[in-house]
Amino acid sequence: MSPAAPPSVPPVPATPPAPASRLLDWRVRFGALALIWGFSFLFIKVGTEGFAPFQVTFGRLLFGTAVLAVALVVKRDRLPRGARVWGHLTVAAFLLNALPFSLFAYAELTIPSTLAGICNATTPLWGMVLSLVALSEDRPTRVRAAGLGIGFVGVLTVLGAWQGFSGLDVTGTALALLASFSYAVGWIYVRRTLSGTGVSNLSLAGSQLGLATLQLAVVTPMFTSVPESVELLPLLAVLALGALGTGYAMLLQYGIVAEVGPTTASMVTYFIPVIATAAGVTLLGEDLGWNTPVGAVVVLAGAALTQTRASRRRTPPLPGETDPLPAASLPAKTAALRTASARLPDVREPAPAAPRDPATRA
Repeated sequence: MSPAAPPSVPPVPATPPAPASRLLDWRVRFGALALIWGFSFLFIKVGTEGFAPFQVTFGRLLFGTAVLAVALVVKRDRLPRGARVWGHLTVAAFLLNALPFSLFAYAELTIPSTLAGICNATTPLWGMVLSLVALSEDRPTRVRAAGLGIGFVGVLTVLGAWQGFSGLDVTGTALALLASFSYAVGWIYVRRTLSGTGVSNLSLAGSQLGLATLQLAVVTPMFTSVPESVELLPLLAVLALGALGTGYAMLLQYGIVAEVGPTTASMVTYFIPVIATAAGVTLLGEDLGWNTPVGAVVVLAGAALTQTRASRRRTPPLPGETDPLPAASLPAKTAALRTASARLPDVREPAPAAPRDPATRA
């Protein structure tokens, strides 16, 4: 939900390809990413037919970690260093992987995969609600507030609120919505704690998935037992869910962000519930009432509005002047100014003989 720049950029060929070829290339990968993530909810549904939800989640994380581990070896990337970074990654692994993956697996025991996919689309709505509290620089606008209201109207439409939620499993739906809420909390946490660490995104993602796998490795034996028999179809579903939907999909995402930027890449979010609904109806034979697609469209429209940003009027720089932090937020600029001012000698005291290295300060 919050794409990040890839750890490395492929070498530029001697003869750059035509712009049309590059455009077609990223569109193909964009479509593949949407298909993979859209089918993930079908894979979860099929996986829970042969394994316990915790086992589905553990397999998903294990196979996903294996894919990213291979990518780390091929790219010769290093793992993060420092106990503080690993501590934040442990929390991120729980909020973004272990908890929501498990909640979706449990939710799909009682709700269709189509509904789970639509609940996943509410993550931007939860993110906006939380950002108003946790991120002071993310101020609401009328358009974003309207998007929040429209989005939750869409949720009520999907759930059939006017019918008293009849025929709806409240527990399963609540688990799916809680999983989306966990995604929103996790991305805000990552934004506040792991931004600017200097570690590649591939390294962070691989380490995060590895930690989530360890968390599930501890929890799964406590609440599940080894299945008496292993069916082929659920096993293949878990393998695809992990290797494709978790590991390879993250690699695709990095490449798309590098080529077209995070704004365009994030649009994949709005295709996921459409594909999840189509897959659930056509391949699993799930029922589809009129309120499900209509409500999904309303949810996506509201989520799109919550992602808009207010235009900021800036005083144009004087000739010869440039803004050293043109894309930074106000708090980031304030922090930079404080860092710069800390390096200046105090006029009330003699200047030190040599400048102090800021990195040595606590």
